[in-house]
Amino acid sequence: MAKATFPQGSLPLLVLKILAQTGPQHGYAITLKIEHLSEEALSVEEGSLYPALHRLEEAGWIQAEWVVTGNKRRARIYEITAAGRKQLHEEEQRWRTATAAVDRILRLA
Repeated sequence: MAKATFPQGSLPLLVLKILAQTGPQHGYAITLKIEHLSEEALSVEEGSLYPALHRLEEAGWIQAEWVVTGNKRRARIYEITAAGRKQLHEEEQRWRTATAAVDRILRLA
């Protein structure tokens, strides 16, 4: 199956959801989790992920820190904040409302 592109605005929602469910993660782990949970239907490009992470951090919805991993490599670890959890709830509600409306229209045809 061909990989789908992300509907506009959905990547931040997915990142917040992954971090809320899994706890702190580095960027590559977030990418792998999204691809795995979507059954490989969604592909996350580095050029999309890291700007999204930066915007989420600037908004105060995630926080990040540099750590040294077990194999002596530096990695930036991202974690959802309380404000991010609130935003996640709001975004999930908006997403569900919008997708339900689109689904109603698609069922007309």
